[in-house]
Amino acid sequence: MADRPYTVLSCGMSLDGYLDSASGERLVLSNRADLDRVDAVRATCDAILVGAATVRNDDPRLTVRAARRRTARVARGRTPSPIKVTVTGSGDLDPRTRFFTHGGGTKLVYAASAAATACGNLHSVATVVDAGATVTMRWLSEDLHARGVRRLMVEGGGHVHTQFLTDDLADELHLVVAPFFVGDSQAVRFVADGAFPFHAGRRARLAQVRQLGDVVLLRYGLSDRFTQEEPDRDGDGGPPAESVGQ
Repeated sequence: MADRPYTVLSCGMSLDGYLDSASGERLVLSNRADLDRVDAVRATCDAILVGAATVRNDDPRLTVRAARRRTARVARGRTPSPIKVTVTGSGDLDPRTRFFTHGGGTKLVYAASAAATACGNLHSVATVVDAGATVTMRWLSEDLHARGVRRLMVEGGGHVHTQFLTDDLADELHLVVAPFFVGDSQAVRFVADGAFPFHAGRRARLAQVRQLGDVVLLRYGLSDRFTQEEPDRDGDGGPPAESVGQ
C-alpha cells in the first residue's frame, strides 16, 4: 500500500452509541475539558477531515482555538491551524459555512467526478479535487500524504468513520462517551454496518482511559504504528498538563 498519514479518529457518542439526535438540533456530547483536549490533538496534526454532512449540519470551524497552540505551531514553521479537508458525493456545500470562511490556510474538497462540477461555487474558497467515480478513503489518504500530510485527524461523521475503520486505515481511536442516552433508533450512530478489522475474535488495544469532568475518554491503538505517547496538551513544547478528573 502507498504511504498514508498517521490517522487519528476522534468521536464523541452517547451511552447508547449515538453521535447526534434525530431532531435536527445539534447534540452536545462534549464538555469544556474535552474540547480543550481535542484542541491539543488538533494542534499536533497536519490536516483535519470531516464529511460534508458534518459541514452542513454542525458548521464547524475546525481550527486550533488556543492562541498559545497556534503560536507554537507557527514557531515550528507550520500554519496556525491544520489544513481542512472534506469529502462529498453530491457537491452540496455552501461556501459561506465556517469550514470555508473561518481561519486562513488550505481547504481541500474531495469530490466524486459526478459532483465536481457542482462544486464550481467553491473554487474561490477551496481546492476541489476530482477523486474519481467514487471517493474512497484509501485513495484520499494516499493523496493527502502526497500533499505532505503526515498526521491526519478525522472528526466524523459516522459514514466517514465507518469507511476509515472498515478499510483498516486508522492508527488510533479517541472515543469520548457522554453520560446520557439518546434512545432513538432514527438518530445517527457512531458507525454503520460493515466488516470491521476488530471484532469478538480480534480485540482492539485499549491504551488509555481518562476521566474529563463528566465524560470519559477511551483511547485505542488500532495499528502497529500506534504510539502510547500523548500530544503535548499545552501546545507550547512544555510538559503536558495534568488530566482533568485524575
